[in-house]
Amino acid sequence: MKFKSNLLAFLLFAGITSISFSQSNTKTDVNKDIDVVRVYEQVVQEGYGTPFIYKNLANAYYFRNEYNQALIWFEKLFEAEKNTDPEIAQRYQQTLKAIKANKNSAAVVKI
Repeated sequence: MKFKSNLLAFLLFAGITSISFSQSNTKTDVNKDIDVVRVYEQVVQEGYGTPFIYKNLANAYYFRNEYNQALIWFEKLFEAEKNTDPEIAQRYQQTLKAIKANKNSAAVVKI
């Protein structure tokens, strides 16, 4: 009798678990279709550009391997504020290296 109740409890638990795992694949992430780059560029076009937005745009283009666009936003970032982040400086140098324009990198990236 104890064996049957334990087996029934196990099968019930296994069934509920498999149902919950199968349903997790059908849920969608609401934010996955939002293109952050388009949103930030629209904010800049409306005149609300900040160093935070320039940094995020530069990073987004950098990680998409769109180095020409990343360079534009890195330069706007450095015009808006002095660079104090070595990680951003390294990404800027890598961007310049990728587009073969590293002659200006030493002047801008001084920390």
